[in-house]
Amino acid sequence: MICDWITPGSRILDLGCGDGQLLAYLSNTRNVCGYGLEIDPANVSACIEAGVNVIQADLNQGLADFEDDSFDAVVMTQALQALDRPDQVLAEMLRVGRQAVVTFPNFGHWRARLALGAGHMPVTPALPHRWYNTPNIHLCTVRDFEALCRARHWRIARRALLNRARREGPLIRRLPNLLCEIGLYKLERET
Repeated sequence: MICDWITPGSRILDLGCGDGQLLAYLSNTRNVCGYGLEIDPANVSACIEAGVNVIQADLNQGLADFEDDSFDAVVMTQALQALDRPDQVLAEMLRVGRQAVVTFPNFGHWRARLALGAGHMPVTPALPHRWYNTPNIHLCTVRDFEALCRARHWRIARRALLNRARREGPLIRRLPNLLCEIGLYKLERET
């Protein structure tokens, strides 16, 4: 779905790119050029071996090495909740890119609520770690994320509210905060 939201021939920055699979796929199928940022040395090596342009960097340190509007789109999948200040990284994404595409697990999903109601931190397909080994430090709900976008004047150009099979549906659209497991958003700065 992310690939469909990326314009062919775009300049892309992929934050927390992992082993570079998404950037390699976009390069091969959408003719994009770009870079990945990754902190894990093993993933950086995997990117290099796959021929993906990668820079080893900590997203929590910001994107000061990049000028305004350096990229057509900045992508960050499933890393928002692991950042020290996700709001600042989102602002940086929209500074260096004309658009930002971001995904995150929805902490408002009924499975997470049920676990919390039973007195436990949730372990779900979208949140697979236990409380003591999770990289997630800033969990949010779909409603929280959209409230942040309104407060910061970031326009939601597109959104997809997905279940664990990464599919949309009419029930999810009716009760997104309760039934969505993964939020996928395309943001733009308001003019």
